[in-house]
Amino acid sequence: MNSIAKDEKKVEYLELIYDLVFVYIIGRNNQILHNVNGGFITLGTFGSYVVATLAVIQIWNFSTFYINMFGKNGIRDHVALFINMYLLYYIGKGTRIDWAGYQNEYHIAWALILINIGIQYLIEMGNHKDSPDVLKTIYHMMAALFGEAVIILIAIPVFNIFGVQIALAAIIYGVAVTWYFADNTKAEMVDFTHLSERAMLYVVFTFGEMIIVISEYFNGGFNANNVYFSLMSFLIVVALFLSYGFLYDHVIDRERKSTGMVYMFIHIFLIFAMNNITAALEFMRDPSVELNPKVLFLIGSFLLYFACLFCLLIFAKEGMRMCRNLLFKVLAGSAVFVVLMLSFKADMYVNIALSVVYVFSIFIALYAFGRQRGRLYQKEG
Repeated sequence: MNSIAKDEKKVEYLELIYDLVFVYIIGRNNQILHNVNGGFITLGTFGSYVVATLAVIQIWNFSTFYINMFGKNGIRDHVALFINMYLLYYIGKGTRIDWAGYQNEYHIAWALILINIGIQYLIEMGNHKDSPDVLKTIYHMMAALFGEAVIILIAIPVFNIFGVQIALAAIIYGVAVTWYFADNTKAEMVDFTHLSERAMLYVVFTFGEMIIVISEYFNGGFNANNVYFSLMSFLIVVALFLSYGFLYDHVIDRERKSTGMVYMFIHIFLIFAMNNITAALEFMRDPSVELNPKVLFLIGSFLLYFACLFCLLIFAKEGMRMCRNLLFKVLAGSAVFVVLMLSFKADMYVNIALSVVYVFSIFIALYAFGRQRGRLYQKEG
């Protein structure tokens, strides 16, 4: 039987170029939420945003897993990625509020991307005939990719004939099948260091979109009011970035053996939360958005972001897993934050300051926890 042990994989320059297309699509996804009707976004608009966002993150996940397990930075890998990059432009173009007029090309491009990745797994079967564990993983990934592609293609006539959108069912199918078969994937097949680095890079360019959005806070001249709100928005982004960065650099055990399935699954919702925070920061400046929903949206986005961040602690270095004291502090602080935000929701000066205090308090708690546990970890080592 062939060994399935892998040499350490480096992030290739082509992967970074591939990611640049996703930077474009992140912006397109967030533009869906710019359509405010009756004081806030409609349920249908938000549903379109959720599907579009999750679909793109899932495409990135499928691509990343294939490259991590079987990518050789060869001609075939290059051609496959360039094909997907081209098709992603159709997805970006079809990501809009009037998506119904573009849904045919959107779904066809989406399905072709998944089929393209599935074909790469199909080709790999010939390279692992003597490795039943590897073949089993390949079969499972093809079932997820080709099965989801079929649902997406079926969604085209279903919408055109009945006006019913079933794209979310395709995403759920892909997630469910991947999750169901996750235990059958051997950790030795996955380079967790490479996988965690790729996830970090996706987080970084999602922060890039957030940085672009808060630039609007700097409009209006160099006066006290403008300086206050621009500084507060900047500090929010800084604290969010520092929290993830500290976790990634000092807490996460990136050398561990893991299939990475759960790690990437958490990142799907972490990145989704970041996109929501980006939109929420835009809403806070928009007088056409009603007060209650935009404050609740900002609160919910923060809570989801930090919930995902703390879920990542299951991948912490030995001896640095979450302790009860930290969890209690975070939950108590979050509860106080929610109460204060709702109490001062009408005062933008206060609630943006509360947001800064909250995100920095979480960062400080994480930092103190990481440093304390890190010293203990070094002593025990």
